Amino acid sequence: MADLIAGINPTRMELIQLKKKTKLAEKGYKLLKEKRDALIMKFLDIIKKGATLRDDAEKYFKNAYGDLVKAKSIMGPMEVTSAAMAVREIANAEFQTRNIIGIKVPEIKLDEEDRNLSNRGYSPITTSASLDEAAGKFENALKLVVQMAEIEKTIELLASEVEKTKRRVNALEYIVIPRMKNTSKFIRMRLDEMEREDFSRLKKIKGKLAKKKEVSLNDNN
Repeated sequence: MADLIAGINPTRMELIQLKKKTKLAEKGYKLLKEKRDALIMKFLDIIKKGATLRDDAEKYFKNAYGDLVKAKSIMGPMEVTSAAMAVREIANAEFQTRNIIGIKVPEIKLDEEDRNLSNRGYSPITTSASLDEAAGKFENALKLVVQMAEIEKTIELLASEVEKTKRRVNALEYIVIPRMKNTSKFIRMRLDEMEREDFSRLKKIKGKLAKKKEVSLNDNN
């Protein structure tokens, strides 16, 4: 305990201030614990959403490649490649941020309108229905991939914040608050000890004064 109380002045004022700091630390601990729990719940929800998006994207890619194989068998590889070269470029992505429990996370939006046979860029007359199906599924898969990128970065940021908050909660719970309480306990013990010493000294002084008074009375007699 000597290391714990180094530099502590065991006075009643110090004890009062320490009690205030302890209450403040306990309040902060409660708020941080609530934040940690909320972050963990949100973190798990987003992980679940990310897993669903990944499964959906894989299905779109799998089905799209199947349709692409069919298109190649019907049109021939060269015609499919030619149609692919004619497809309009992907629109630019717009990067923004949103707030999740005080954490800024990315939000990605594709400035892209839904495509169809008339605006993909290649001629629908010279292509097969399988190629159109493949194109539509690749476009849907791309949208999901963008969402996955947004979610994966969000997961990374939330995981970091969860870990940081957990460390702060643990520090308050196992180090800061116990240290404050132990220090308060030491100060109370020291104050009690000082009161006993003062009482003992006062008692001795009274005894000496009483003896002097008694001697003085005897001398006068």
